[in-house]
Amino acid sequence: MENPNVLSEKKISRLLWDFSLPAITGLLVNALYNIVDSIFVGHGVGAIGLAAVTIAFPIMIILMGFGMLVGVGATTLISIRIGQQKQQEAEKILGNALILSIVLAVTLSAIFLTFLDPILIRLGAEPEVLPYAHDFSRIILSGSVFMFIGFGLNNVIRAEGNPRIAMLTMVVSALLNTVLNPLFIFGLGLGIKGSALATVLSQAVAACLVLGHFMSSTSYLKFHRANFIIDKALAAKILTMGSSAFFMQVAASMMAGLFNHLLVIYGGQVAIAAMGVINRVSMLMMMPIFGIGQGMQPIVGFNYGAGNYDRVKEAVKKATIAATAVAVTGFIFVEGFDHYIIRLFSSETDLIVLGAAGLKIFLLMLPLIGLQIIGSMFFQAIGKPTQSLLLSMSRQILILLPLLLTLPHFWGLTGIWLAGPLADLGATILTGLLLYIQLRRLTGPGRS
Repeated sequence: MENPNVLSEKKISRLLWDFSLPAITGLLVNALYNIVDSIFVGHGVGAIGLAAVTIAFPIMIILMGFGMLVGVGATTLISIRIGQQKQQEAEKILGNALILSIVLAVTLSAIFLTFLDPILIRLGAEPEVLPYAHDFSRIILSGSVFMFIGFGLNNVIRAEGNPRIAMLTMVVSALLNTVLNPLFIFGLGLGIKGSALATVLSQAVAACLVLGHFMSSTSYLKFHRANFIIDKALAAKILTMGSSAFFMQVAASMMAGLFNHLLVIYGGQVAIAAMGVINRVSMLMMMPIFGIGQGMQPIVGFNYGAGNYDRVKEAVKKATIAATAVAVTGFIFVEGFDHYIIRLFSSETDLIVLGAAGLKIFLLMLPLIGLQIIGSMFFQAIGKPTQSLLLSMSRQILILLPLLLTLPHFWGLTGIWLAGPLADLGATILTGLLLYIQLRRLTGPGRS
């Protein structure tokens, strides 16, 4: 593995490339396999299958949120500890994070499985969609512990200076899922159950790869049995540091449920299916931006911990420029090929027309997303979860919620699509202001 000290020595542009490229590759592959999943479900099960997966999506977001609560919190603390040359403390954080992930996964899955059908109905599942949503969610929940470990602790591999290994675990999992999906859906005739089963098996492989890494000679950080005993104070720090990412996911889940409820009212199940496609396309557009942010985080965290504030500022500036360039490119692609994109998922005319219109409107402010995401991840990287949480909540709750409750009354389905870009605009303005203030404070020795 690379010596973590290179984070204070290499050129920022080179570091950003070295750390971001594997993250972007891994995230893009994951986004692509989610899209491939939807394509197989759309053609193998139909619009009702797409609607079922969309209905179940808020549950998956909640699970991911708890995974990030531990994974992102641990990664932030570990990056700072490595920058402070405190390897043993970083390893203790890693051990505690693993146990916390397992406990949370088992507990949450048991709760969701107990009340699954009532939850799905509240999320907008109509009688004809409910059986499909139930089958899909039940399998995903049964294997959630693999997602917690594979997804949550993957970022730690990147933070310790092994971005390529972090990428490899995601790529292997994604490629396996892409192969298993058509095999299970079409070859074995398992339908939507096959899609969920392929996802769980792929996540299990990712979890095994992540665990294997920390027990290998390539890892800077190691598992130690003594660190598997939860330290309450340390666990509280991990959860505090990950709270921004967690509440962002919880808010996203709430908003997804509200979207589904409104879409049923103003557009029916076809509108829900269209939203499922839009979510996956927007995810694909934003994954490179998140990858740049993930590549920036260990650079910022290490240099912030070491007091190298000029390098922190340079990393944020260059990450923002790169993220904005990616966002503008994605915007041009979406606006120019909207109908062709939706046709990949379904041949049903109603879904194509509705989805293309929604896609163009919903991603109208995509060029601004780069600053919004990088700014929020910057505050996470320097151990300021309050500011990061505020920025996350500003988009999901403070701005989007009032818009969703207001605009559809005037413009119906179009009002639902418009709420997204207007929320992005407001959140970007707030992010830019807070980021400017914080960067100006990063002067002199010590932490600001």
